[in-house]
Amino acid sequence: MGIQIDVVVGYPINDEMERVLGLAEVIGEPVSVTFMWEGREEAERAVLVPAATLAHWEHWAPSAYPTSVAEEEEEEQAVVEEPELGHPAEFGAFTLFRRRVGGRTAVARQGVVVAELLDPDEAHWLQEQARTVRQGFMDPKQKAAFEEFLARQASLPGR
Repeated sequence: MGIQIDVVVGYPINDEMERVLGLAEVIGEPVSVTFMWEGREEAERAVLVPAATLAHWEHWAPSAYPTSVAEEEEEEQAVVEEPELGHPAEFGAFTLFRRRVGGRTAVARQGVVVAELLDPDEAHWLQEQARTVRQGFMDPKQKAAFEEFLARQASLPGR
C-alpha cells in the first residue's frame, strides 16, 4: 500500500485515535493501525483507508471482497470476541460506526464519512483488484511502458 505507517493505539488515551484519523485524512493514503484494546490480550490490526481512496478502489474493483473469506474470518472472531455495544464510539471530533455485517467501521467527522477501517486482507485485495482492472484499461503501448517503469523501480528496504 502507498505509505506504510504502523500506529499502535489504545482506547482513546491522549487523543491517539483522533491523531491517527487526522493523519490518514491529511496524507490521503491508507494507514495500518494496531489497536491494543483494554482487557484484550491480542492486538487487532486494521487499515484506515480515507473515504476517497476507498471509493477509488471500489470503483475499479470488479467485485466486492469475496464473502466466503470475510464470513470465515467473522466466524473465527465471533467465537473469541464478545458482542459489541450498538452505539457509536466517539474519539474527539471523530465517531466510529461499526458495521455488524462485513466487519468494516465507518469513521465520520461532523456527520461525513472521512475514512473506513478495513481488515488488512480486504484492503490489500481491494487495492490489488483496482490496480489490475485500472491497468487493463491502458492501451497496450502505455501498459508495456508502465510495466517497464515498475520493473526499473528500486525495491524498498526491508521488503
